[in-house]
Amino acid sequence: MTAVQDRADVPAVAPAPAVARPGAARIALTLGAFVALGPLTIDMYLPALPRIADDLLSTSATVQLTLTGTLIGLALGQLVIGPLSDAFGRRRPLLAGTALHVLASLLVLVAPNIAVLGSLRVLQGVGAAAGSVIALAVVRDLYVGRSAATMLSRLFLVLGAAPVLAPTIGGEVLRFTDWRGVFLLLAAYGVGMLAVGWKTLPETLPPERRRSSGVRGTLRTYGRLLHDRTYVGLVLVAGLTMAGLFSYVSGSSFVYQGQFGLDEQQFGLLFGAGAFWLIAATQLNPLLLRRWSPQQLLVAGTVLGALAGAALVALAGTGTGGLVGVTGALWAVLFACGLALPNAPALALSRHGDAAGSAAALLGAIQFGVGALVSPVVGLLGNDAVAIGLVVVTALSLAIAVLVTVVRPWQLPVADEVPAA
Repeated sequence: MTAVQDRADVPAVAPAPAVARPGAARIALTLGAFVALGPLTIDMYLPALPRIADDLLSTSATVQLTLTGTLIGLALGQLVIGPLSDAFGRRRPLLAGTALHVLASLLVLVAPNIAVLGSLRVLQGVGAAAGSVIALAVVRDLYVGRSAATMLSRLFLVLGAAPVLAPTIGGEVLRFTDWRGVFLLLAAYGVGMLAVGWKTLPETLPPERRRSSGVRGTLRTYGRLLHDRTYVGLVLVAGLTMAGLFSYVSGSSFVYQGQFGLDEQQFGLLFGAGAFWLIAATQLNPLLLRRWSPQQLLVAGTVLGALAGAALVALAGTGTGGLVGVTGALWAVLFACGLALPNAPALALSRHGDAAGSAAALLGAIQFGVGALVSPVVGLLGNDAVAIGLVVVTALSLAIAVLVTVVRPWQLPVADEVPAA
């Protein structure tokens, strides 16, 4: 990328458009349930990874690539669905993507080998991408600045329940059926969300604000976004923070089950307990925003995460503290990611309200694209706690460097809009 400068015609904080706001609690619950389809798709089958490797005569590293496939689908799907939502509104692309996820989940039930499973996981990711990107666009349609960060924190409360419950649910499903039963349950959840979305989700992008510009127009929009240095920097920080989170997601089942000998149900419970700290940080965020800006909390989260990753490497590498030491350091990483994750997107999207779908799509694509790259790296480094720690330290140290050299958060204005009740 050439030297990128802030565009003079891009306001630092765009005013919120005049769109009738649904109740904050209702919109957070509905959007959170749609966004949760992605984490459920990623996390619910984690306890089954060793069993899938045995059943399909594959290796743990190859099975991990099915997780990478899901993240690739989530990344690429958002690049397409985001502009579609700018052209046709938010509802129709959301419902179409969810329907695609349901179809792919049902086809997994007859997948004969790891290659077919991996391909269907890509399609699942594309379908789940609709919820991820459109939820961010809807928040940007209705909120900016501090209020957007607050709404994203509320959304993360619902979203956070997915990684808490998903591995536990997956472990319980494995008590009664094989790993394919997990995907049947995902299909049922998708059908339920189609019904909920059809009945309760309002359209937040009126026809007069839609942008139907075709492929060339979409590419021009992405080009404009990529020429906003601060937006690009914030997107990279969000992606690197997500890399720290996905290093835990991709490697935790092998750490807890392979390294420490826990069974599938114990792994599910411990994984869920860790996600509590992610949720706690996202829900602490609105309270902290009353005193500190999103910029300050973003910096604090990335620095805390890098320190927690370094502690994980030291504890796991020396064997100090055993399972308790590793788990405590991992939970600190999750807490730090929970501080950073709502604030980076809120700051990035506040700069491009006129193309919220495309801006959210590029943000989500980079987040999940980085996650897709990270998953096999953890496997190549050994699928142990040290590997997770090394990825966390590297990713969040890079995030800090981007903040300092590109974003320069101390130069960003602070939005003081108060969110609607």
